[in-house]
Amino acid sequence: MTPSNPLHDESGSTHPDRPGTIRLDGLDSTAQLMNRITSQLGTQLSHMSLGGTRRPAPGPGTGLGPGPGPTLVLVAHGSRDPRALETATALAERIRALRPGLAVRLGHIELNEPLLTDTLAAHPGGRAVLVPLLLGRGQHVKRDIPRAAAAAPHVETRVADPLGPHPLLAEALHARLVESGWPARPPGRAARSRHGVVLAAAGSRDPEAAADAETAAALLAERLGVPVVPAYAAPTAACARSVPDALASLAAQGRDRAAVAAYFTAPGRFATQSATAAPWIASAPLGTHPALARLVLHRYDQARTAPHRPEHRRLTAA
Repeated sequence: MTPSNPLHDESGSTHPDRPGTIRLDGLDSTAQLMNRITSQLGTQLSHMSLGGTRRPAPGPGTGLGPGPGPTLVLVAHGSRDPRALETATALAERIRALRPGLAVRLGHIELNEPLLTDTLAAHPGGRAVLVPLLLGRGQHVKRDIPRAAAAAPHVETRVADPLGPHPLLAEALHARLVESGWPARPPGRAARSRHGVVLAAAGSRDPEAAADAETAAALLAERLGVPVVPAYAAPTAACARSVPDALASLAAQGRDRAAVAAYFTAPGRFATQSATAAPWIASAPLGTHPALARLVLHRYDQARTAPHRPEHRRLTAA
């Protein structure tokens, strides 16, 4: 993206032969001219970031201009832990604050109300983008959420990618580790040789979920400068390494300062179980970290602006 001409009139009042210039016709005085220039400069500067690049233009769903855009439906997994529902609700509020005017709804795959099917059934129609609060590919993303979308034919739905893997998650994971006692500044070489992290995830029968966790671990390792080993609270054939096994592997390498990073969006049984295994520190789940809210909106924007595929409805029904 390159900076635009700061004197270009976003309302379209540019000279027809010289784009980027201000029309002066119809101005009765120097004062009016100055007012016009000041107004246009103010408009243009509001679209510029501090680095000099242009912000996205106002439009539907941006919260910066007319048109609310599709409804954003946060799709949480659900948990018997009451803190999970509290976290998802608080995250929805943070997203609304980031993008005023955007309709944000919540639906759960299981265990909590409202269920996703009920949220979609109650939708008045129009468009909705379903953003999974899930950190990788798996059956919920590939099967359960599309099936719920297909059961609401009165809503034009798109399903966004899962949140992970993504550098914003590494940012949030790092912050949660620091909150739990991880060094805020990178330790020296000798200290780093004793440090390591186990990235504790839920686990899945889908091999692509394991691949996503491996990528997330690599992103966090790059940020921390120490080994990060993905492991799973509920091991499967595809995600076979347990959290205790990963901790034992780090200890065998002399890394006795091993932390457990909770790769979960909200508190629940798996997050608690993984933290209990930590020999040193364990971070809190990602929760309502600002990076998570920004990532939700990023996935929403990706999905709502993607080229329309006529087969979308047919695929979601499969």
